[in-house]
Amino acid sequence: SFKEIFSYSDLIYLFVRRDFVVFYKQTILGPLWFIIQPIVYTLVFNLIFGQIAKISTDGIPSFLFYMSGTVTWSYFAICLNTTSNTFIQNSELFGKVYFPRLVVPISNVIFSVLQFIIQFLIFIFFLNYFSYKGMLDVEISMYVLLLPLLILQMALLGLGFGILISALTTKYRDLTFVMTFAVQTWMYLT
Repeated sequence: SFKEIFSYSDLIYLFVRRDFVVFYKQTILGPLWFIIQPIVYTLVFNLIFGQIAKISTDGIPSFLFYMSGTVTWSYFAICLNTTSNTFIQNSELFGKVYFPRLVVPISNVIFSVLQFIIQFLIFIFFLNYFSYKGMLDVEISMYVLLLPLLILQMALLGLGFGILISALTTKYRDLTFVMTFAVQTWMYLT
């Protein structure tokens, strides 16, 4: 029930905070990985698809084109991958105390939204840069208002698929390995 999940909103906050601290606890660069990852992936895609394969981007600067895809796809992939491992990674916690089991996957999705917002701001920075340099003519339309709904839709899709896969991974542990491969293959197919 959504009312019960909402009553555990403080626990969701604690899980999001825990995920942020644990995810970058013993790294040298810490949260800078939020910035480094999309830029490196964008450079790799720009090299492979833009320079080697010479795939057209229809007048959009290739760096910007691939960055938009990288930021949105990584958001969906992180939602899906972290949610699909929920029951395996938190099995000890689920056995100790009662709370709605959807709290953990929801906290994973919220943590992914925070990462997406940081990466989306980087994309906006580069969009403004290319627009300022005259390499791109930016026209903002009313469809920008639909962006939060698209982000919510990606979150719900990742959450839904992730929960289904998480239920299956409790019995078939091989799905954790298959998921990593499947998400990367899905990215290249799209």
